[in-house]
Amino acid sequence: MGSRAAKESLFDAFAEAARALASGRRAELVDVLAQGERSVEELAGEVGQSLANTSHHLRTLARAGLVDTRRDGTRIYYRLAGERVAELWAAMRDVAVAHVAGIDRLAEGYLGDRSALSTVDRQELAGLVAAGEVIVLDVRPPAEYAAGHIPGARSVPPDEVLGQLGGLPTDTEIVAYCRGPYCVYADEAVRELSRHGYRARRLEDGFPEWRRAGLPVAVG
Repeated sequence: MGSRAAKESLFDAFAEAARALASGRRAELVDVLAQGERSVEELAGEVGQSLANTSHHLRTLARAGLVDTRRDGTRIYYRLAGERVAELWAAMRDVAVAHVAGIDRLAEGYLGDRSALSTVDRQELAGLVAAGEVIVLDVRPPAEYAAGHIPGARSVPPDEVLGQLGGLPTDTEIVAYCRGPYCVYADEAVRELSRHGYRARRLEDGFPEWRRAGLPVAVG
């Protein structure tokens, strides 16, 4: 029969993954890496941290087995160790939304009032795409689009939405999507499109959820 010390060691090891995610900055890095592989420099820019701080957080995630690395010349690239890591992050986020007081208030402080934003779920969007009845905008950074996107989606990085308005037809519905349910890029795109007279909705969650649902994905 196993000893108490052995059991405690086992459960301490199980908790390593949770300890690695016990930082908002590391959770944010996992959220970005759920979109696809990124360099340390790109990740530092995405999370607004210094290169040294970002590297420190990434090493913590690597020690816990949550991310893998590869080297290309002088650059180091990080990726999630597997799809289960993205699922762990999504589950942790969902539990926090359901049980942590103040999450809704904090989300509104970041995302703004979403009450006027129309949404579309994954299955409805898949049907609209298959029927050719919608224009889909991927408003994530280009590297994330290249790593994987909804087939037929146009890459319109967050800072280029205004410049693309003149090339979008006004008689077709537009759906924008980004990283997930708490990504601000799609919200801002839909607000801008609506202000200019377009019929626009946002995907209710984001690309990682689309991919995990087994829906079609294009790369490149």
